[in-house]
Amino acid sequence: MARAKTGSFGQVIRERRRQLDMTQEEVARRIRTSIPYIGHLESAKRHPSEKVLVRLAQVLGLEPRDLFFLANPGTKVLISQEPKSKEASSWHSFVKDHNLRKIHNITDQEMEALARVAMMGEVRAPREFIFILNTIRQSLGRQP
Repeated sequence: MARAKTGSFGQVIRERRRQLDMTQEEVARRIRTSIPYIGHLESAKRHPSEKVLVRLAQVLGLEPRDLFFLANPGTKVLISQEPKSKEASSWHSFVKDHNLRKIHNITDQEMEALARVAMMGEVRAPREFIFILNTIRQSLGRQP
């Protein structure tokens, strides 16, 4: 799928529709909506629902994620901002606690697995990583 170029949502879908030599009528038929609605989207008089946006992306051969961010520019800012916390993350605290890691004999491979868990952002305390690690070890038949 093509990546949406910069510009407004309406401009991008109009330009892409024209590149594909499609009429508003053809796009409307393919995404199961009305011709005037396509015109309203292109002129920024209407905002697409998630379902319409996904169907538009499919019909126009655009990346749905890029199209979503064009239609909802404020969401990209919210998603990309780092949380402003004065406290160190639980992952950062866990990594710095060499004594805890030594007591539990955590290997480099296990640290890599826990780093991927930390990227999910749901672990609130360093000791929770020990619980997660023990769960992983038990599921693999290894003794903690």
